[in-house]
Amino acid sequence: MTLTMYSTQWCGYCQRLKAQLDRAGVSYTEIDIEHSPEAAQFVQNVNGGNQTVPTVVLPDGRAMTNPSINQLLDALGS
Repeated sequence: MTLTMYSTQWCGYCQRLKAQLDRAGVSYTEIDIEHSPEAAQFVQNVNGGNQTVPTVVLPDGRAMTNPSINQLLDALGS
């Protein structure tokens, strides 16, 4: 089970969530929306026109915007 996290380098919430995922042993793929116009458009579509990060896509395709580690672990069934 791998998550996809859409983020930016300067996003403090993204940095915190990545550290929490690392500590929890949850694998993820990170995509920087500032380097991928397609990713930025996806995030914008998911978030009502806003490029809000972190946006996380679960293995089942559901997207979560700025979730807490507990919300993600619950969604993953951990």
